[in-house]
Amino acid sequence: MNTRYIFLILLLMFSLPGSVSAAPDFEETRKLAEQGNASAQFNLSLMYARGLGTPQDFVEMLKWQQKAAENGDARAQTSYGLMKRYESNDAEAVKWYRKAAEQGYAKAQASLGTMYADGNGVPENDTEAVKWYRKAAEQGNADAQASLGFMYVNGNGVPKNDAEAVKWFRKAAEQGLAWAQVSLGLMYTTGDGVPENNVKAYIWTSLAKAQGFESAKDNIGVLKKRMTREQIAEAQTIAARCFESNYKNCD
Repeated sequence: MNTRYIFLILLLMFSLPGSVSAAPDFEETRKLAEQGNASAQFNLSLMYARGLGTPQDFVEMLKWQQKAAENGDARAQTSYGLMKRYESNDAEAVKWYRKAAEQGYAKAQASLGTMYADGNGVPENDTEAVKWYRKAAEQGNADAQASLGFMYVNGNGVPKNDAEAVKWFRKAAEQGLAWAQVSLGLMYTTGDGVPENNVKAYIWTSLAKAQGFESAKDNIGVLKKRMTREQIAEAQTIAARCFESNYKNCD
């Protein structure tokens, strides 16, 4: 098994959506899977991936994930699409993402939106990208919320609207998505879509910096030059409170 394939397996292991914590035991799950139950087939793939009730077996994981995808399980279809993406088969990735997205699965909708935005596996189409991002964003998917904000900032697929961008960046930032936090910080820095506010810019940028987001480090340095010591102290106090409350108390 080559290094690239091992990387793909590990990627799938940690990205497979869903949980089997409340699932039946291994033998019962396997029995249901062999009867054609798509949900059980996907749960069985998770069990093989994580070594739950059975030795870890990546070949079996992929076998049951494919069966579940072909039988209509949206989680499996999304993961199978991701596998095709990393095999550089974007057209197949789009096919599987679409199957899951059309079932209303938010993660697949966000992924399909990105394929349209980047023109991978389908002709680039910002309007379609926005459509799928919005469907996922309205279900609370943080990646889609931030991506939708980006589309509004740049006027891609929608009329440029900085206030809408701020709204979606904030929703994603409050879920802890670092690049949304940096983006929200930039909006407060420049006063686009919100009144310019260096304290709020510092708060959100420092939260992204705490997660290791590289550009946040430089942005913090720029902000400090624009702020008084008192403003920096205020921003740091609020940022700490925000972080400790899991982004629930950030104002």
